[in-house]
Amino acid sequence: MAKHQFQTEVNQLLHLIIHSLYSHKEIFLRELISNASDALDRLKYLTLTDDKFKNLNFEPRIDIYFDDKKNKTLTIADSGIGMNEHDLEENLGTIAHSGTRGFVEHLTGDARKDSNLIGQFGVGFYSSFMVADKVEVVSRKAGDEKAFRWISDGKGEYEIQEGERDTQGTSVTLYLNKEGAEYADRWQIETVIKKYSNHIPFPIYLHYEGTRYEGEGDKKKEIKEPKTEQINAASAIWKRPKSELKDEDYNEFYKSISHDMDEPLLWSHIHAEGKLDYTTLFFIPKHAPFDLFRADYHPGVKLYVKRVFITDDDKELMPVYLRFVRGVIDSEDLPLNVSREILQQNRILAKIKASSVKRILDDLLKLQKNDREKYNEFFKEFGIPIKEGLYQDMENHDKIMDLVMYKSTKVDGYTTFEEYKGRMKPDQDAIYYITGSKEGNLRNSPLLEMYKNRDIEVLVMDDEIDDIVITTVPRFKDINLKSVNRSDAAESLKSEEDKRKEKEIEPLIKKIKDVLGDLVKDVKASTRLSDSPSCIVADEKDPTIQMQHLFKAMGQKNVPDFKPILEINPEHEIIRKLEGTDDTAVIEDISHLLLEQAMLIEGVELKSPSEFVKRLNRVMGKAL
Repeated sequence: MAKHQFQTEVNQLLHLIIHSLYSHKEIFLRELISNASDALDRLKYLTLTDDKFKNLNFEPRIDIYFDDKKNKTLTIADSGIGMNEHDLEENLGTIAHSGTRGFVEHLTGDARKDSNLIGQFGVGFYSSFMVADKVEVVSRKAGDEKAFRWISDGKGEYEIQEGERDTQGTSVTLYLNKEGAEYADRWQIETVIKKYSNHIPFPIYLHYEGTRYEGEGDKKKEIKEPKTEQINAASAIWKRPKSELKDEDYNEFYKSISHDMDEPLLWSHIHAEGKLDYTTLFFIPKHAPFDLFRADYHPGVKLYVKRVFITDDDKELMPVYLRFVRGVIDSEDLPLNVSREILQQNRILAKIKASSVKRILDDLLKLQKNDREKYNEFFKEFGIPIKEGLYQDMENHDKIMDLVMYKSTKVDGYTTFEEYKGRMKPDQDAIYYITGSKEGNLRNSPLLEMYKNRDIEVLVMDDEIDDIVITTVPRFKDINLKSVNRSDAAESLKSEEDKRKEKEIEPLIKKIKDVLGDLVKDVKASTRLSDSPSCIVADEKDPTIQMQHLFKAMGQKNVPDFKPILEINPEHEIIRKLEGTDDTAVIEDISHLLLEQAMLIEGVELKSPSEFVKRLNRVMGKAL
């Protein structure tokens, strides 16, 4: 008998599952049945596509047994793909492999919210320890002769030894604790399964001891006998007519495939007939999955062919920016033996995908129009991936432009480009926006002073992705988009008076240029400032300071340092006094301070804070 140690975080994980999620302990059964269904899906596919398994004696089913006597137990058995010794160790012993660290980090202390994380982090099996003192797994992999037994009390160790099983598949036996004893009950099991797993596409059989009576009157006898009863519908919900389905049916099916305790935000159920025959059932979650921004995210869409499961691990089924979508695609036209390589080039799937994407975007546009509050909730969770679509999906670019929203200097909450357009001034020729990392800093940026004074609305784009994405979007319909972070944004707003002031201040600008040298790309008189003495902007063709930082944070080491353009306010008291002095030391210190304070306001880290402090102290000393 081989003993193994769990990964180091197992005790913390199990403690949190047991104590934080106790109010939703019934979900353990949902998780175990979903695992069993996945195992059946995989073997069913192999029996249809792999010659090695075509003659396998395979009856896809899930069987549930319970013992309600003194030592109460519950067993969930399937006839699926099964596991060998290595699989048991990899899947059940290496908890961190399933995202334990992320699970622990995301726990909030709110039982309902935390229960959603179970499935999201692949730790559903371990929810068994909410109701069991010991868990025993006996499994035999399809095609193998040997079976293996995995045993653990969830307290840091597990054992793997040879076991016995007549056929392929897996049996999970829970030795129920005091709190879990209620699940060794026919009616409790049936209630939970009908709630969560009624539409699992395989029959679930409950084995129990029934009672019948023989004889009459005084001779009437009670006879106990074993009974087996199918307790789920075992139907593919997506193939059923929409008229037969209720909201509860969709909600519970969503929960069974997503491992989410919350109901979905919305769903779309389509059966297409014609040149292509296919069915899709898609769900939009209320909350973002934990791996939304990970490169190794797990896709949320399953592909079936004629109700036969093909894959749930193909990122070609849905564009990357819609990776949060959960659901099913079932095609009548694809071959059952379709491979991943073929999928990537398959015209049928490409057409289904294109049609599905358009439908999802249309549904989101309807939601935006008909229930703005609900759409705002969606956008808070999934706004960033939707923005990714602006440069990923040129075919649907216009729809995505209508879907994206931003904060604004004029209105509370989010606004669309179309709504901004409706508020534009009669003589305004562009949609203005500002990008950066913190909303508060952006709203107080000196770059906005002129626009505030002229009552011109500016969109506030404070997501990291905005700086990258918006550069690929030159206009909305017939209106140009202009960044106030760039030097050319205010050119069209210059008056003749502004041009006169620029001319007057040229001698000072030359002095500041000489002092700063290659620290800046240029020094210009600003028309956008009213209260601040200076600001920094990017040249029209250069990336902004924020974008440069983002590239470096992403690991791009060879990003050149693009120099900012320093703009000074000719009307500011500091600038006017600087014009009137010939003290070279003062001009040098003030020139550097004008640049450094502008950089600090934009969130740029100074290369030499100590030199900044020295200059500041010298200037303050002279002012006293």
